[in-house]
Amino acid sequence: MIQIFTDTSANLPAAYIQKYSLRVIPLTYFVDGAEAHQDPAVDFDGKAYYDAMRSGTPVSTAMINLAAFLEPLHAALAAGDDVIYIGMSGGISGTAHAAAMAVQELQEEFPERKIAAIDTYAASLGEGLLVLEAARMLENGAPFSLIVEQISRRRHTMCQYFTVDDLAYLERGGRVSKAAAIVGTVLKIKPLLRGDDEGKIVLCGKTRGRKQSLTALADFYEKLVADKSEEIGIAHADDAAGAQFLLDALRQRGFTGECLTVCYEPVTGSHVGPGTVALFFQGIHR
Repeated sequence: MIQIFTDTSANLPAAYIQKYSLRVIPLTYFVDGAEAHQDPAVDFDGKAYYDAMRSGTPVSTAMINLAAFLEPLHAALAAGDDVIYIGMSGGISGTAHAAAMAVQELQEEFPERKIAAIDTYAASLGEGLLVLEAARMLENGAPFSLIVEQISRRRHTMCQYFTVDDLAYLERGGRVSKAAAIVGTVLKIKPLLRGDDEGKIVLCGKTRGRKQSLTALADFYEKLVADKSEEIGIAHADDAAGAQFLLDALRQRGFTGECLTVCYEPVTGSHVGPGTVALFFQGIHR
């Protein structure tokens, strides 16, 4: 039997986790100094979290420790299962490195088992859509090697484009300078960002005004999408109206597939801030 593992950064609703029997490793975050872990069996209450951020409550994250990987993966391997971990981008987190170290250690202990860790170079539904693809392949009887091969290939064409409502959170994380954040806020400049080939967040444009920034995300989709009938993802940090505006713009550009819409999970959400809207889809390239 094959067990598919991921982490809470994948941003998958509890119903999907249950449907595909996914094993989800919780990542750590802090709200006003208090440690917290998202329960994968319960959908995240984004409104309360992002309202707290808006009111000035400090939030932060911490890198996962090696034991958090070793314990659940060891249990699956000891039970006779093979393991595929599909996780958060190593370009923005040390999670992928910790997973790789865990796999190396476990391969020595369980040489007869198949173990793989895949860095998706993505977060939120950029990661989550790849997890779902792997789960559906497994459900349809795909072997271990084919799942690893396809997800390893498809991660390179998973497009991630997003816009933020407040530059202050990116400034705190060192993504933009303090001066740029101040000027951008005054001029109502909305940056456009994407995940690059290494899974790092990079600036790819800017607009003036909220609707223009969301329209720009739809324009990126129209330019890069490989198949307008394929499932996409939209994540928002407590801005359901913005997510719907984006989806409507995508429909106007010919999108005919299913859209998985979620509220940004707390770990990634702490870095992009309230009001962020992100789009994830398979493109001809990133």
